[in-house]
Amino acid sequence: MAQHSVHSGGPNGGHGGGHHASHEAHESHGSLKSYVTGFLLSIVLTIIPLVVVLNHWLQGTAAMVVLLVSAVLQFAVQLLFFMHLREEKKPRWNLMALLLGLVILVTIVLGSIWIMNYNQVAH
Repeated sequence: MAQHSVHSGGPNGGHGGGHHASHEAHESHGSLKSYVTGFLLSIVLTIIPLVVVLNHWLQGTAAMVVLLVSAVLQFAVQLLFFMHLREEKKPRWNLMALLLGLVILVTIVLGSIWIMNYNQVAH
């Protein structure tokens, strides 16, 4: 009886080996190669818009497009290589949380742009 309570995992009874197997699966989410690849892509996607803007290679709308495309690609790299979105068995909850986050992000960004433009027009 004492051994069973040690391995039960909680008040609902035996998660047993299934609990340990799922725990091991979560520990092996990413390999070193995956993390290094994600890190290098993140560095490159950070350096590209920085160099373009600091060296004045592009200006206006073209610079904004480079910034936005790099940001979207950076977002995708973060999701795939570090958040392991593609490796989930049931990604529906992660996808819904992601969509909610995107709605909040878009609302904040567009609201900020709207307020900045309104203040510019008012003065």
